[in-house]
Amino acid sequence: MSYDYLFKYIITGDAGVGKSCILQQFTDERFNPLYNSTIGAEFWAKTITINKKKIGLHVWDTAGQERFRALMQSYYRGAAGALLVYDITSRVSFGHISTWLEDLRKYAADNITIMLIGNKSDLDSKRTVSTEEGSEFAQKNGLIFVECSAKTAQNVEEAFVCTAVAIQKRVEQGGNIGVVENENHGIRIGYRRISTESGFCCS
Repeated sequence: MSYDYLFKYIITGDAGVGKSCILQQFTDERFNPLYNSTIGAEFWAKTITINKKKIGLHVWDTAGQERFRALMQSYYRGAAGALLVYDITSRVSFGHISTWLEDLRKYAADNITIMLIGNKSDLDSKRTVSTEEGSEFAQKNGLIFVECSAKTAQNVEEAFVCTAVAIQKRVEQGGNIGVVENENHGIRIGYRRISTESGFCCS
């Protein structure tokens, strides 16, 4: 299959925050509450259309366990976008976001587009991290932000699409592409030196 663009994503965050469930909801439109923790990394793919452009998304779902942390750093290279996930019912997972972000800044491409996701919005009665806290962290660090529910699918697609829109916009404004493959098919993976806007992309 040919694409106008092919973007590599990584999805990262603590174990148990619902990274794999978000990805499964996006690619297969289903929710499995008994999904086992990812061991190492898993690969998923989906094609979307934005402004009449075909965009292939290749998403690496990374393990959140500490013992896999060093291994995961190699998957950051060449990524155009990252989905950084925490659980709105877990202050511990939100507290670890700074460390995950530090890894992204250190090992991923310069100014990678990062979407901060507060998952499990369907569990609002058990919330321990406010929407305002997530938004403030995102704005302070130049990230896009959204809360979603892998269970109900609320804002799941929007998270992936908004990230792709931000990347595509910068590419078409002349952003410096880091890695290019098969130019005849317009397939492009990753980029460098493209600034990131803060604030909300999705509601």
